[in-house]
Amino acid sequence: MDIPVENLLAQLADPEPSVRQLALIEIEWIAAAGTSDEVFLALVDRVRDADPTVRSLAIARLEDVGDARAVPAIVAALEDDDEKVREAALTSLREFRTEESATALLPGIEHPNPAVREAVLIALRDHRDPRATEPLIRATNDETPRVRREAVITLAYLRRPESVSALRARLRDVDATVRRVAIGALDFFNSPVLVPDFIDTLGDVDWQVRREAAIVLGRSKVTQAIPPLLIALGDPYWQVQKEATLSLGKLGAVSATGALIGLLDDATPDIRKAAAQALGELRADAALPSLSRLAGDADAEVRKAAGNARDAIAAARVVH
Repeated sequence: MDIPVENLLAQLADPEPSVRQLALIEIEWIAAAGTSDEVFLALVDRVRDADPTVRSLAIARLEDVGDARAVPAIVAALEDDDEKVREAALTSLREFRTEESATALLPGIEHPNPAVREAVLIALRDHRDPRATEPLIRATNDETPRVRREAVITLAYLRRPESVSALRARLRDVDATVRRVAIGALDFFNSPVLVPDFIDTLGDVDWQVRREAAIVLGRSKVTQAIPPLLIALGDPYWQVQKEATLSLGKLGAVSATGALIGLLDDATPDIRKAAAQALGELRADAALPSLSRLAGDADAEVRKAAGNARDAIAAARVVH
């Protein structure tokens, strides 16, 4: 049974917060708001309610309605004093995916509050709206690192060729997280032209950036990446060594066979496992004695990887 609009409006305006909260919980609000401008505007007004629970519920109901006219009010709620309201606003904005809602979000990229800029960029990801390209490129130069990071990530979703230059510039960003996500963003373009940039980042001062570069180079299918990845096997962080090892296998780096066999004796189980996987991909006959010794390894995952590698090498022998 539908609740009369005048009753809904009265409940929303009730001086008792619990009444307003219950009114917003009622499912009939959603149907009513979809057919009544009065109710819709009342919901928008409740986003500024004195009670934070009411504000959060109003945002949720506006999300259910899906009317892009609500976007500016929800963007404003990103500056709310209450953390749960701010979270509700961000969650809600990500569900507004119409062209009209993207239009309403775009000005937020240049909002004076960096937290709002960041949240708007997150909300724009799934829109993949090409109109955002130029504002996003500008945002990669934002003074706030987390805003630059989100601009880079959102540009990756768009995959617009005109953004490549701005993304390459972020490989030299002062913030390591921005540099790392820039590598991932550029990887989306799947361009051999970018391989030298990825090779350069193997020398980054931050190990997580180097690790990301090693991963991406394994997907590049460019043999130019093999020599620097061989050098990366000596990285002081095992996490980088592991990804360099796996990437050498993916690239078919037969020249790395000796180095990879040596890693089968590494003290770190993850390195031994990665080396076994890479040697299996290379179908390296020379690795069989060392792989066989790993049948007695203390780590179950290493034993499994070594067994799989031996099987792959044996299968290749049968084929040939």
